[in-house]
Amino acid sequence: MNKKTGWTVMTAGTLALCGLLVLAGCNKKENTEQSNNSMAEQQAQPAPAATPIDPATVATVSGTVKFDGTAPKPSKIDMSQDPACKGGNEAENIVVDGGDLANVFVYVKDGLGSRTFDVPKDAVTLDQQGCKYHPHVLGVMAGQTVDIKNDDQTTHNIHPTPKDNREWNESQPPSSPAIEKNFAREEIMLPVKCNQHPWMKMYINVVKNPFYAVTDKSGKYEIKGLPPGEYTIAFVQEKLGEQDQKVSVAAKESKTVDASFKPAAD
Repeated sequence: MNKKTGWTVMTAGTLALCGLLVLAGCNKKENTEQSNNSMAEQQAQPAPAATPIDPATVATVSGTVKFDGTAPKPSKIDMSQDPACKGGNEAENIVVDGGDLANVFVYVKDGLGSRTFDVPKDAVTLDQQGCKYHPHVLGVMAGQTVDIKNDDQTTHNIHPTPKDNREWNESQPPSSPAIEKNFAREEIMLPVKCNQHPWMKMYINVVKNPFYAVTDKSGKYEIKGLPPGEYTIAFVQEKLGEQDQKVSVAAKESKTVDASFKPAAD
């Protein structure tokens, strides 16, 4: 009789313990499901809408960038290691024509506050032709697609070496499809090289806003669509460094902001 009673008590205790374990498991499952659902909802949320800009009030900033001093002679490039390379054999690290400085990246560095901007749906193109990158300096918004093409009859190996973005290294044979990439974080003068051809170098500038430009051969640039305000405009050259200038623009105003770089100190 005692044995039966003991067995009965033990069975009841075991059942109670099992019930607690089942309840705990259910609660844990519910919590996990709720957590997963919450994460899914967060991931499914669309990106914040771009801050609206009244097109009737936008301003323009433009100007010319000069080289103040005797322009250095372009260094020669030896492409003889690859017979398929038949491009121009001058380096593009400092390109000066009549005192005008090309390939300077100009962008709004400060003054936009917490404004957000839509990522352009159109891709920008980076081409490889004559065993050189075209363009030598490129601007792109964070998240925007870069189409990398190979128009040469030789294999290239594209290798960005960023500080703040993900590094990658990808081979691209002749006549192959474009490589599509994007860069998630802002980074100015992000170097890109080709592991197959050591002279091939260029720079991608990743920014959070659409207000940027690259000076052309005449040293000119233009930034359109700026809302009225006070800004810091940055001028960046791969060898000569950066210059910043303050500018204030009113509604519908067109303002000229020039810059000048001196030769780099030895």
